[in-house]
Amino acid sequence: MHRRNLLRAAAGIGVVAAAGCLGEDGPTALDTPDDQQADPADLAYPAYGQELPEATLPSPIHDREVNTREFVGERHTLFTFLFTRCHEVCPALTANLAQVQTDATEDGYSDEVALMPITFDPVYDTEEVLREFAEARGADPGAENWQFLRPENDERAEEVVGETFGLPFQKTDAYTPDEGDSHEMEFDHQSLTLLTNVDGYVERAYAGGAPQPDVVLDDLTAVRNHFE
Repeated sequence: MHRRNLLRAAAGIGVVAAAGCLGEDGPTALDTPDDQQADPADLAYPAYGQELPEATLPSPIHDREVNTREFVGERHTLFTFLFTRCHEVCPALTANLAQVQTDATEDGYSDEVALMPITFDPVYDTEEVLREFAEARGADPGAENWQFLRPENDERAEEVVGETFGLPFQKTDAYTPDEGDSHEMEFDHQSLTLLTNVDGYVERAYAGGAPQPDVVLDDLTAVRNHFE
């Protein structure tokens, strides 16, 4: 079943979350985003204050399966959704998570965060491709806090990314499963990065492009401080 009506996504995806203040009672550390223009319940994807959806996917670099809620109760988690042949927003989405990983390593909170990028092109995005793509963006994909998730097949990608997480994507005429980089966009897709807290609630849903890295780090710092 679809998580919500995907037709809402085109209208709702432009809502870009921004840093807010602390202080509201509820399951989140951060206040409602200052520029939130839509009720989270009306959006196709999980948004501010909502529970993180659950799905189990292979993490091929670590040779195990990972549940999207695996770190609830243990870590704050960042998710994003991509395909590695993307020449537009996907490299920046991945680099943002890599920057968080680097900051966590340098500042000693690596065991407080988990990074979970999810590909929706499992045919092309093999373990080797995912590893090289992550490393090229500054990530350490072999680290325990980096879990690059890869659905078993196209149908599972649609089920998890398109339905469970409510993020639409569609192959274009340029798509080829195994001919390398065509230098064209193989998918039309929306962009989304989720920051979820240790209790499994969405603190920020950065949609409509890649958020500024300092915004993500500032929001994560505020969330970490709140839950200390």
